[in-house]
Amino acid sequence: EGNEPGDSTKITYRELLHKVCQFANVLRSQGVKKGDRVSIYLPMILELVVAMLACARIGALHSVVFAGFSADSLCERILDCGCSLLIT
Repeated sequence: EGNEPGDSTKITYRELLHKVCQFANVLRSQGVKKGDRVSIYLPMILELVVAMLACARIGALHSVVFAGFSADSLCERILDCGCSLLIT
């Protein structure tokens, strides 16, 4: 379910698994490994869920910063957690 009324997407578990595995491979190709910290700066969309699950799949810690935060707030959170990658 999205933020707007009537904004929704249907996806099967198989499709979700495929997207998560694909994105986990992208993260690995960027050098993300188990124990690394990743910040995710996305609105409430399907890709947010895929990114969170992909991080969990490879053992990376993730911190979700919703898109309503300012650039300064995002910067502070990135520096505080010492993340190695920002997903936008």
